Amino acid sequence: MSITKKILAFAVALVFVFIVAACSGNNNTGDNTKPTISGVKDMTVEAGSSIDVLEGVTASDKEDGDLTSMITIESSPALTFSNGKATPANAGDYELVYSVTDKAGETAEAYATLTVTRQTAEAVLYREFDFSTREVTDAHGWEARIGESANASGELKLGAYVFDITNPGDGDGAIQLAKPGLALKEADYRIKIWAKSSADTYCHLLVRDENAEGWATYAGAFNVRIGQEIAPIEINFSSGGEGSAEILLNLGKITPNPDNPDDTTPENFTVTIDKVEIYEISGEENEAPLYNADFTTGNGLTVEAGDGAAAEASFDGDAAVATITAYPTEGGVWSIKANLGLGDLAIENGAKYYYRFTMNAANGQEGECLVESESMYHEARVHFNGVNAPAGEDVVISGTFTADRDINDPVIRLQIGNPMNGAADNVIRFTNVEFGKLEGDKEVSKIIDKFIAFGNGTPNAENPDIPWTTFNGTDEDNDLGVGTIWAENGSFFYRIDQGGVTDWHNKLICGYGENPLTLEADSYYTVEIKVKATKPVSCGVFLNPLGGWDPRISEGMDITTEEQTFTFTTTDTFITDMNFELLFQFGSNETAALGEVTIEFISITIYQMKVM
Repeated sequence: MSITKKILAFAVALVFVFIVAACSGNNNTGDNTKPTISGVKDMTVEAGSSIDVLEGVTASDKEDGDLTSMITIESSPALTFSNGKATPANAGDYELVYSVTDKAGETAEAYATLTVTRQTAEAVLYREFDFSTREVTDAHGWEARIGESANASGELKLGAYVFDITNPGDGDGAIQLAKPGLALKEADYRIKIWAKSSADTYCHLLVRDENAEGWATYAGAFNVRIGQEIAPIEINFSSGGEGSAEILLNLGKITPNPDNPDDTTPENFTVTIDKVEIYEISGEENEAPLYNADFTTGNGLTVEAGDGAAAEASFDGDAAVATITAYPTEGGVWSIKANLGLGDLAIENGAKYYYRFTMNAANGQEGECLVESESMYHEARVHFNGVNAPAGEDVVISGTFTADRDINDPVIRLQIGNPMNGAADNVIRFTNVEFGKLEGDKEVSKIIDKFIAFGNGTPNAENPDIPWTTFNGTDEDNDLGVGTIWAENGSFFYRIDQGGVTDWHNKLICGYGENPLTLEADSYYTVEIKVKATKPVSCGVFLNPLGGWDPRISEGMDITTEEQTFTFTTTDTFITDMNFELLFQFGSNETAALGEVTIEFISITIYQMKVM
């Protein structure tokens, strides 16, 4: 063989060896592990200040090990990075893309938002809330009456009307909570007294006719149990015309069965009454159906899924079925929407409507039931309700509302993105969907006598230092949600006596209605909260402008039994002074399972950073 041929053969052999080595090494992308990027998070920095966007960020893969030094960053709008550091000159949001490519050519990406705020002056104290103890002087006409045979006290404290009973006396009337002078007209009435006791006991609830000669009553509920969990004591009655009544809750000695003297009112116990609801119902009302779903046509339900969720709609005879194969990896209750269509129906401003449907969730489901525009969502909403369907049970969801706007494309929209009891998937069946008008002159008015120790039960425009109130799910006749507030020893307390399953069932509000939380223009604000609780509990924290939903702070707090300090800072400024509400929203399945829990706010302080 010539020298030329030998050289050629050797070269071919060498190429073959390199090809074999390459095919058997780490560059075989079929077996290669894609790299991962960890530690990427959203960040905030003031304009003109330096920030290291690679701080805490790492990258690696199985074959190549640590790839952190190979990470590249792109920004929109563009920023100049040097070893991960940049000094943004202009305020705004910058979308960052982190990329890394391994030796086999596999690329991974991660994303974050860098918020650049305007340059500001040093933070100064803007508002520090006064949580000094305050006496409650408005009992809304309710008074405690203690007979000579009883050893007890009844007073407003701890955000409630509280009866400490050592000895219940010799009869049911020895201890009373009374409200005289309730004006009546020709109407039906309902009284609901929300109470609990440290030991199971009995009560009588009476409505006495103050205009009758002698002793006469409109109605009575006897031997009613008060348990250790808060619940309503209810009575219904009618008045044929104008009159006056006295409501009496008798807490003294009651023995329902004389043959069992041990079954009686105990000694040394406490009865706590959070609120009393008084309904007045007059006139009549009839249902006029406008739409009944026919799911046998294969229409009437659509499903939307986002934030990593997966769900679809189908039909099974007279049922519409929403099948959820994956709940969202981020987001919330809004991440999955089941839309019950209403055909060609249009909603008219000022008209009163009703709806009802049956829902069965294989793995249980909570969420929100809305009536709103199919295309405009919350921008054209006329009704808001809660949903709580235990696993496998047929539950009738219903509601009534008076529309405050016209809607040409209404739907009943269920927002059901949060799983119940850790479920990974679900099958939800909808049947018997009916929607219609309520016609007639029926009116329902409701008075809520709350015994909270701030603002005498409602925000008080004449006392700007007292902007606090609560909203409970049961305030709007939902099944769950009861709580109260008070101040003591320099701290502010929010006691949840009954947790709701959606966040707005247990809501603490600072700044509402006529007493808003006003923040000045051209400034950033930091809210500092020192807090602890009797049990670990979580909530959402929102700084929201009045009149809409556009939170400037939207964060969470995981509160423990140990004091913690949380700080939240706004990332945009306002052109003019704006009115806000500071919301703490606690309701969830976890909150509902806690039983009574009390949150103690040691301090809430707002700092202002004016734009330079």
